[in-house]
Amino acid sequence: MKVAIAQINSSSDKQKNLDLIQRNVADAAEQGARLVVFPEATMVPFGSNLADAAGELDGPFTQRVRELAAEAGVVVAVGMFRPGSGGRVINTLFVTGVDGAGERVEAHYDKIHLFDAFGHKESEAVVPGDALVAVNIDGVTVGLTICYDVRFPALYTSLARAGADVIVCSISWGSGEGKVEQLQLLGRARALDATAFVVGCDQADTAVTGAESTPGSPNGVGHSFVAGPDGNMIASAGSDVELLVVDLDLDAVAPAREKLPVLQNSRLEGENRVRVM
Repeated sequence: MKVAIAQINSSSDKQKNLDLIQRNVADAAEQGARLVVFPEATMVPFGSNLADAAGELDGPFTQRVRELAAEAGVVVAVGMFRPGSGGRVINTLFVTGVDGAGERVEAHYDKIHLFDAFGHKESEAVVPGDALVAVNIDGVTVGLTICYDVRFPALYTSLARAGADVIVCSISWGSGEGKVEQLQLLGRARALDATAFVVGCDQADTAVTGAESTPGSPNGVGHSFVAGPDGNMIASAGSDVELLVVDLDLDAVAPAREKLPVLQNSRLEGENRVRVM
């Protein structure tokens, strides 16, 4: 499976962001990609008025993404916001397009783990999701995660146990000392945990691109990546805007799981073995 990682900077102008999606989807399709992944908050960046920007799954933003994916004959994963409760929004990864047989593919995942860390409080503006989601693309099970989720191994092992050979992480990473190193280390670790490919797509680094950003908001550091089921870094972007196209050798997953059967060997999944003495 060939995947494209569209490392972009979104802005508060949704139409400009749709234009970015259009250009990157077209370029990715020309290079033979079957799945095109965009960052978290592609609809609008953190620091925008998320409640005003949020849209439903049948709204104009998602409908345009559906059209672009169908026109290009690919599957597209885009970070967006949907209306939530109490004036908050839902942080969603929206997946749409057509598979190799021309059949429609559509799913969405609502971010479970909210970024209440490093002085940020995502839960003040975002309602957490509660369901794990994977989608079938050309016979490949692809798990869906968003940003801070990458710090939680159980989510990745659960997706792998459900059959995911590829796990996407749509990202808008917070900047700071050591944060780039943490991002790529976590991606490699989750790939080892799940013995699966982990495809991480971050927003480009606004400090490098000069794009719109809000102090204190996680607006991206770049360095999107693909980690293999053996934990090795297969491909990595820089800090700037970039379209990274990578061919995943899915035949590598089964041997990795045979050699390192951590999913089978774990005796802790779903059990509470802690004895408080």
